Amino acid sequence: MRDLLAIIGLALASCFAVGLLGTALLYLVRRKSLRYQLTIAILLPVLAVVATVMINVRLMFASGHDSAVILIALATALILAVLGAWLVTRRIVRASREVGAGLDQLVADTSQGMPNPLPGGQSHAAGVPQELAKVIDDLSDTRRTLAESRARERAAEQSRRQLVTFMSHDLRTPLAGLTALAEGLEDGVIADVPRALSQLRSTVSRMSVLVDDLFALSRVQGPDTSKPFMPVSVTELVSDVVSEAAASAAANGVQLNTDLPGDDRLAVSGSADDLARALTNLLTNAVRHTCPGGTVRLEAGRTKDAEVLVAVVDECGGIPEGDLGRVFDPGWRGMPSRKADGGAGLGLAIARAVVESHKGSISARNVAGGCRFDIALPAQPNLSGQE
Repeated sequence: MRDLLAIIGLALASCFAVGLLGTALLYLVRRKSLRYQLTIAILLPVLAVVATVMINVRLMFASGHDSAVILIALATALILAVLGAWLVTRRIVRASREVGAGLDQLVADTSQGMPNPLPGGQSHAAGVPQELAKVIDDLSDTRRTLAESRARERAAEQSRRQLVTFMSHDLRTPLAGLTALAEGLEDGVIADVPRALSQLRSTVSRMSVLVDDLFALSRVQGPDTSKPFMPVSVTELVSDVVSEAAASAAANGVQLNTDLPGDDRLAVSGSADDLARALTNLLTNAVRHTCPGGTVRLEAGRTKDAEVLVAVVDECGGIPEGDLGRVFDPGWRGMPSRKADGGAGLGLAIARAVVESHKGSISARNVAGGCRFDIALPAQPNLSGQE
């Protein structure tokens, strides 16, 4: 019993001594590389076992053969512990350096505002521990998201600059005309005053349209719509819009055709006024750019994905393929015929903003002889209670 207590005491003493030594070493390298701290922490238990066994072997006066076997086993275990510590610390240190590099790059991207492109398919180095690999992947995703956000922000800023430029140009011309007319009336050099007043009224009306378009675009692009969403029948909405545009289309020599389901009201949730404005903008745009004798067709129905689809097909001759991706940009008027229409180039931008505020999508493509604009909106239960 006394020998057993002695062995236990020696084992505790040797482990305590090794622990004190390890604690001192960890304190000394607390500001050094993570590699040293991990190596010491991994080797401490092995060194404690080695010290305990060696002390007990010496005191038990084991045979030379037994002592050699024990010492060889301890040496082998120590070598394996060193190799294991080296491999583990090497991987962890490599991963920590990648995390640090990712953080440094993220900080640099944020401060410079110009994220660098990320190589595809290279999330992290092989052999990195799972937890650190997840951190590295998250950093890569964060940088990618930041890059995309910056790109969208730059595109939006460019679009705003173009819009301001277009609107400044569109407002400068009527303002110059108003100034000239006002000065002429003031100086009494205009003989036909009623005609001048009529021109003033016409110019003010045109400027009011530009301002109204700007206000409408700002409202529908805002975070919240000022009008509550209610069940709306797209079938009835299309019929109303076509009826309102019939006179203008007839004046331009354009025929309006509709293709609507007879037993489906195509219910959606939204603002009837905003949706009517979007459809009116598309229809007006189609009529304006369709030559006399042409036809504009409105179609409505359901898609295979149970969405409500509205299409406006004109005979404008088509849009250059390179401009199809820009037709919904505020102020865009790429075609020569679109530059002289007197508008602000906001009709299609307003239509897109309205559709997107209703969780829908809008697209444009060329078809034989003209263009086709498609609006897809999430469907609601039919207003009549039947699908």
